[in-house]
Amino acid sequence: MTSPVSATMSPSQHASPSRRRPESDVCLVLSELNPRMVIDHLDDEGQPVDVMTFGTVRETCPKCQSGHLKLVLRQSSVRMAHLFCADCASCFDAHYPDGAPALTI
Repeated sequence: MTSPVSATMSPSQHASPSRRRPESDVCLVLSELNPRMVIDHLDDEGQPVDVMTFGTVRETCPKCQSGHLKLVLRQSSVRMAHLFCADCASCFDAHYPDGAPALTI
């Protein structure tokens, strides 16, 4: 499932001037990811792995529409940065309409 989501970003939120997006509304495209491809769910003893989130973003979950997504960066059990919905346990990749990734540093 791929859904466009509107977001407004200020220039201070961008990593570098060369990657800066227009200051007007920017439409992020969210694509649902298979959670098993993004994160290792179980440790050796079958217990859920602790995953650290790095804050809540303004985008809401396009699947359940109930809450804001959380940013999850790469960690020992996380294979790629993604947005996570704690309500429905869905994972999403985010990119700009031109195809540029929105979650890379």
